[in-house]
Amino acid sequence: MRRARITYQGAYHHVMNRGYEGKPIFQKNGDKEVFLDLLNIYSKKLRIRIFAYCIMDNHYHLILENSSGRMSDFLKQLNGNYGRIYRKGYGGKGYVFQDRYKSILIQNDPYLIIAVAYVLNNPVNCGITKKFLEYKWSSASLIFNAKIKKSKDDPIIVDIRYMEDIFETKKNFIKTVTEFDTKSLPIVETKVGKIVGEEKFVSKAIKKFDRRNNKESMERKRINDKYFDPVKKIIMEFEKKHKLKIEKVNIAKHAGKKLRRELLFYLRENGGLKYREIIKIDLFSDLKINSLGNLYQKAKNDLDEKKKSKK
Repeated sequence: MRRARITYQGAYHHVMNRGYEGKPIFQKNGDKEVFLDLLNIYSKKLRIRIFAYCIMDNHYHLILENSSGRMSDFLKQLNGNYGRIYRKGYGGKGYVFQDRYKSILIQNDPYLIIAVAYVLNNPVNCGITKKFLEYKWSSASLIFNAKIKKSKDDPIIVDIRYMEDIFETKKNFIKTVTEFDTKSLPIVETKVGKIVGEEKFVSKAIKKFDRRNNKESMERKRINDKYFDPVKKIIMEFEKKHKLKIEKVNIAKHAGKKLRRELLFYLRENGGLKYREIIKIDLFSDLKINSLGNLYQKAKNDLDEKKKSKK
């Protein structure tokens, strides 16, 4: 009997799958393009955040967040649909992938950086290229690329904003990946499987991994087929972006009011919160619920103007 994979909504993972018996499953560049198209489709459909990818001839790597709680469904559809397309194009019978995907839990942002560096450095470690940025079939060239549009509507697979946020500068990004000189991740074997992190993280992960609650949650989510980022993560990223805690936002000043509107937009748009839920958060408690709609629209206009100014 296979052991249940330990995961939970908001968990980071390094995911890998390879061709059956190690055989090539991406025999030409067109195959890799097909896989990337599917990755884009199903990551958005099932609201799974992708932080990094690298496609080799006989395997692929993904660094992702189980942001909707549907990582298993996402990978089932990604692998299953690519397998069908591959068999239709090349013929043959049987499995395309070696087995069900391999998944390693990642503790937090510092270890996420390590995992991303490992994945993007994979072509260098395999002797395909000397510089990781030169490999076309990884997400490396998307990060800190001024030519890449970063609006929400652009078909970009990777969460570029978050990657640039945690690496901080292009120089630091290149230095971190280039100096990652090991061919394997620093993995800790635990009773619940492999993790990239510390032993003490395991107990916290197990507490978050409640199969019964997860099942009930999944059934509720399937009702409207809409999935959102965890609210705590939205607030954490907002605080990290602006380098301040939300309780320090001074709403007596214009800049503070603008920040509050921005957070309102993210809570509504990415968190799926209703106005009656948002107003329970301290930063919004002095507002009337019927005023939040106008603030949301102002925030949307602010962000749209900001995007236009960058074009």
